Amino acid sequence: MDVDLTRAAARWTSADRIIWKPAPRVRLHTAPRGGLAVTKGRITGGDAIDLLPGLRVPDLPVRELLTGQLVVAAYDADDTLLGATGVQIAGVLDDLYAGAATRTLGPVWHGGVPSLALWAPTAQNVALILDTEQHPMRRDGDGVWTVTGQPGWKDRDYLFEVEVFVPETGRVERNRVTDPYSIGLSVNSTHSRLVDLGGWTAVPAPAGPDSTIYELHVRDFSIGDTSVPAEHRGRYLAFTHPDSVGMTHLARLARAGLTTVHLLPVADFSSVDDMLADDPGDLSDFAPDSDEQQKRVSAVAETDGFNWGYDPLHWTVPEGSYAVDPAARTTEFRAMVDALHDVGLRVVLDVVYNHTASSGQTGTNNLDRIVPGYYHRLDDSGAVHTSTCCPNTATEHTMMGKLMIDSVLTWARDYRVDGFRFDLMGHHPRALMVELRERYDGLLYGEGWDFGEVAGNALFVNASQANMRGTGIGTFNDGLRDAVRGGSPFDEDPRVQGFASGLFTDPGLPGSRDDLFAAQNRIQAGLADHEAVTYVDAHDNLTLYDTLAYKLPPITSMADRIRMNTLALALTTFSQGLTFWHAGVESLRSKSFDADSYNSGDWFNVYDPTGATHGFGRGLPPAEKNANWWPYAGPLLADPALRPTAADVESATTAAETLLRLRPLFRRSGAAVTFPAGAPGVIVMMVDDRIVVVFNATPFATTQFVPGAAGTDFALHPLQASGPDPVVRSAAFTRASGAFTVPARTAAVFLSPR
Repeated sequence: MDVDLTRAAARWTSADRIIWKPAPRVRLHTAPRGGLAVTKGRITGGDAIDLLPGLRVPDLPVRELLTGQLVVAAYDADDTLLGATGVQIAGVLDDLYAGAATRTLGPVWHGGVPSLALWAPTAQNVALILDTEQHPMRRDGDGVWTVTGQPGWKDRDYLFEVEVFVPETGRVERNRVTDPYSIGLSVNSTHSRLVDLGGWTAVPAPAGPDSTIYELHVRDFSIGDTSVPAEHRGRYLAFTHPDSVGMTHLARLARAGLTTVHLLPVADFSSVDDMLADDPGDLSDFAPDSDEQQKRVSAVAETDGFNWGYDPLHWTVPEGSYAVDPAARTTEFRAMVDALHDVGLRVVLDVVYNHTASSGQTGTNNLDRIVPGYYHRLDDSGAVHTSTCCPNTATEHTMMGKLMIDSVLTWARDYRVDGFRFDLMGHHPRALMVELRERYDGLLYGEGWDFGEVAGNALFVNASQANMRGTGIGTFNDGLRDAVRGGSPFDEDPRVQGFASGLFTDPGLPGSRDDLFAAQNRIQAGLADHEAVTYVDAHDNLTLYDTLAYKLPPITSMADRIRMNTLALALTTFSQGLTFWHAGVESLRSKSFDADSYNSGDWFNVYDPTGATHGFGRGLPPAEKNANWWPYAGPLLADPALRPTAADVESATTAAETLLRLRPLFRRSGAAVTFPAGAPGVIVMMVDDRIVVVFNATPFATTQFVPGAAGTDFALHPLQASGPDPVVRSAAFTRASGAFTVPARTAAVFLSPR
């Protein structure tokens, strides 16, 4: 055993039980104001209580003890100190303060009078700081502190002053913190703001099922769109200009069949200043394969106006940097939702409850300064787990899980959003997600990746891909993604091919027939999966266009690149589950081979659905995440034949529109999906015996014979038979033999009237 009071290896799991290593004698040492220390082999500075056999806790004033410093120490029979450690208290807090789970926390308005409630069970005192005024708060038995205000408090800024013992510093601190349940914030989130979210008459969401999702970043959408007033570019209010390039494009996709816009994180995050943003300057004169662009973008990456926003500060307030006036962020956000609803699109929020931007007494996130050690998941030494890339939250703890669900329900109720995508959902308990499903009937889906400390249900049954089946909550299917694109996002060589990038059928890296059939099997499983979210492109990793630029033979014509882009999109659009498109995938969007553009500025994240400003050839991507692939990227970026023209972009977009119009054939509950034929590079799918789709990824025409099709009346779907693509119009069905003939690099849909 170690004697280390800076660690917390013991866990107080219930009012009468502590879990730690057994010893002949174990004592609980307590100190209301801190000060416990190891002096000459003894724990000094407080009181000591002998624990009962089995580390049972005797009858003690546990609630009072939990507000001070706690150390568990082991002794031998001669009372010699063997080991000592701090104590994790999340379990006992959940046990003692279970009633708090039913409380309404944060600001609430009744008849124009506000009240505030903060859960802080280990605090020794809490006061409300309203501008320069201090108002005492009353502690209830469930650890909730409350205060009732006056009508004149509306729109005023406030903080809580929490007097609490902090294990990290070893003493009682007086922390001034924002409200975890904030629904309004000052500029740059320095204070909570007492706003009233009532009184909004929203534009109703369009009717109909969610089917096709378009993942979009608020700033990307309009920051370079000169058809939007300058002060609205990169902001929520850009969506309120129906005649802008961006909104015209979204309306076009909605008419074709797009149902839903998924917004990358829009809850308050820490990485962008609400008012100030540096700029890398004019980069247009540098060569397409230069490293100068990324140098200048990286130099201002921490102070520019761009970030994906996966570094949350306050979960239930719109991000201030996307507002023209951060004080009006609620109104501006609602205007965006109304505008999207008005063009026939529902709105999904990308939500990040699995981690915070920081933790601890000196962090920017205030949770640890309110209930130290509770809201984050701790390892066996008391350190915060960071497998998500940041401090992991512990949504298995009652009040962290409650905070997540309460936040989601607030967005749904007060902002009229229509669904939620959960970042790293596999780090949440399955039971918590199921509880949310029972309380909320909108669209729910997320990343069911199974990794880190929760992998394999190590801490609880987690919300992983395998565990979420049958819950009504979708999970992303990375198996189909990788099989379509080829390799994985983590390959040393980005040229590893897949079904839609030439595996075995086009020149490239070595690949076998067996490799191709394995990929086709994964794709077929994804196409038939009613519960999956299928995708071939997302904000993470390379765009589809950049992926194909790496993997297809360099001599591949632009026309064939567009066909393979469309074919790859068809493999998600014609699936039975939800289909998910990254914004711009339909228009050959490129990030100049940036595989992780979370902090790569507007330059590498350019979005222009007209193709007038294209993202390919804007320099080597930022070295931090991409330098290993620079030797492959440089020669391709320098090749002008790989840079799409505006006409190429329009051609790809038109082809994607046809896919959207065909989509309703495939999102059908209970549809029977089979794969009655196929060949290397060719998948044949049949749906309910009356729809046949031939996905031909090869550079040659294919003829496929489907059992039972002879003598039937299959015909190419009218949207393709009379559509804008002259190549697919040559696809044909031979009634006598049951043969389907489809040209190269084409997905063709055939219908039977039966």
